[in-house]
Amino acid sequence: MNINLRLSGSAYARGYEQAAAAWLGTKVRDATIGRVETARAEGLFDEASLAYLAAQRDFMATHDRDGMAELLGIAEGFGLPEPELFAHLHLGTLRDLKGGAALLDGCSAWAVGQGPDGPMVVKNRDYSGVHLGIQAIAQHSGPDVISGGMLCLGSLGSPGAYSSGVNAAGLALADTQVSVATHRVGWLRYFLMTRILARCTTVAAAVDMVRTSPHAGGGTLVLADTTGATAAIELSAGGASVATGPKVWRTNHYTGALASDTLPPRDDSIAANSRARFEYLGRVLPDKPWGHQDAQNLMATHANSAPGGAPICQHGAADYAETISSAVYLCNLQRMDYCEGNPCTGAWRSISLAA
Repeated sequence: MNINLRLSGSAYARGYEQAAAAWLGTKVRDATIGRVETARAEGLFDEASLAYLAAQRDFMATHDRDGMAELLGIAEGFGLPEPELFAHLHLGTLRDLKGGAALLDGCSAWAVGQGPDGPMVVKNRDYSGVHLGIQAIAQHSGPDVISGGMLCLGSLGSPGAYSSGVNAAGLALADTQVSVATHRVGWLRYFLMTRILARCTTVAAAVDMVRTSPHAGGGTLVLADTTGATAAIELSAGGASVATGPKVWRTNHYTGALASDTLPPRDDSIAANSRARFEYLGRVLPDKPWGHQDAQNLMATHANSAPGGAPICQHGAADYAETISSAVYLCNLQRMDYCEGNPCTGAWRSISLAA
């Protein structure tokens, strides 16, 4: 199912306009506040969790009024309670604070600064299957967004750049989830990604924004821009760690000095094979120049695709997450090549921000 939206106006208006896909309202509810209701029944929302959510709400209301306005628009457009949508965005964080759980939001992401198609950001989105039916590609324009707008892949019921995107300046970014032991009050990644695309024109500007802000902790960002700069950022609650170079990549664990903050896998394949995917990307990416067709082929890799292969494309496991889409962002063209579903079998199409 292809859901393409053109959202314009204020952040609130763009959120409200998501409900143009009103026929998916039940699926949106199930994928957002339905998961909150399940977590509440499991006892996740105890006194400590509620206190953390309240502190997070105060922080985001102060530091990201546009993001909170967008979330309110989404809630009112679909007729859903906004506090429940806010809690949904924090479910991974709250589960981490309780010692972690199966990683339901995985992903492999990488970026190159040079190649036959110029700088690129590439991502496989590994997430719960319930989000497959509500994935949306949205072109955003408005007073809080960079001139020329931004093109985002996300899910209905969530902020604009909920997974990845590119803006009119050619800055592209994608995220991966990491379950971590340490959290604090600060920027939640899902809000941060939208603000970066809305405000920043270069990797350097995005890195500066990240380095000068407190973060809730958990997850990584992979970025590239038209100058050929790339960065991989680990959003630790203790301070972001930034790696740069001609090629960067991240999966679902922290590296280097932050490695010990990663929570161990809880019998789920996404977290358990994170290091295999990371090491595989580290072996193959430096090997040659990468164009968009090469990137599409790489993201369709399975463990048995080649000697030393890894499940970059994930499906068929017994647990809850799978690859529900793949995206290749071409910075110089402000274009996204997109495959819904498994990239090993799905059809690719191209969407240009300029178009």
